[in-house]
Amino acid sequence: MTKGEPYQQFDPELQARRKYIRQELKKVNNYDDNSKVSEHLAQLFGDCGKDLFVETGVEFDYGYNIHVGDEFYANYHLTLLDTCPITIGNHCYFGPDVGLYTPVHPIDPKQRLADVELGKPITIGDNCWMGGHVTVLPGVTLGNNVVVGAGSVVTKSFGDNLVIVGNPAKVIKTID
Repeated sequence: MTKGEPYQQFDPELQARRKYIRQELKKVNNYDDNSKVSEHLAQLFGDCGKDLFVETGVEFDYGYNIHVGDEFYANYHLTLLDTCPITIGNHCYFGPDVGLYTPVHPIDPKQRLADVELGKPITIGDNCWMGGHVTVLPGVTLGNNVVVGAGSVVTKSFGDNLVIVGNPAKVIKTID
């Protein structure tokens, strides 16, 4: 699964992990103290740098495929569908309702009926800022110093020092 190969989403081991994560996220999302939120999430993520700060409403599938660098801030309602690895660099800020989605459902209806799924990793570079309601699709890599405008849908990869906006997201400015 984490290598992007076909897998069965209803595999008992995967279902058990998703159930465990749902139970843990109920606790996380009910803490009043953000330091408790950060401490608990750091235990559920694959790895996590210093100064993690995530507001309530975080959701993800497995946790062990999430890798977050130092100084990460996410506003309310962060969704990280981590079928494949999600890697977030240092000093990144995410607005409310940001979603990073690694699962890929087959276009072929026979494969969908067979509950076959795939995934593609997402990598976010250092010093990235995503506005509210940004969606990042499977297989996307964003370079360092990228700003993604609110409401954008990022369907392909982009390099460093850019401002991207729209659906699908396009470069509107280069950052010096």
